Amino acid sequence: MNINLPNGVWTDTPLEVTLPKAGTYTLDADVRGRLQGTPPVNTFITARLWNVNSGAEVPQSERLVYQIINLNPGQAAAAGNQTAPISELIRVSGPTTIRLQAQRTDAVGAASIAQIFSDNSGYTSLRFERVGC
Repeated sequence: MNINLPNGVWTDTPLEVTLPKAGTYTLDADVRGRLQGTPPVNTFITARLWNVNSGAEVPQSERLVYQIINLNPGQAAAAGNQTAPISELIRVSGPTTIRLQAQRTDAVGAASIAQIFSDNSGYTSLRFERVGC
């Protein structure tokens, strides 16, 4: 799974889970971001959990996944990747679908590559466990 991220737009990923019934659940995501840009550049990826049923962010689930800041002169590309965790507790009143979303923000310059990424070196994942009624 490689999801390209446009600048300034929350983008759905294909990763989603359906919480099957009312109760309290832990949500656990590992989000791998990949960025590349040519200086001067300040670009970053954020991710969040989205409650599809309510059309709202799971409260306080937004995380900075990865950022590149390189304001030095020169044309050498700056690049890398990193994985960020998201762990949240949610209570739902019935079946609920939760989706992973991500966004790229270009504060200075622009990323030439901005992706939510998975390969043999690391995977983006989303899981849940029911922990209470």
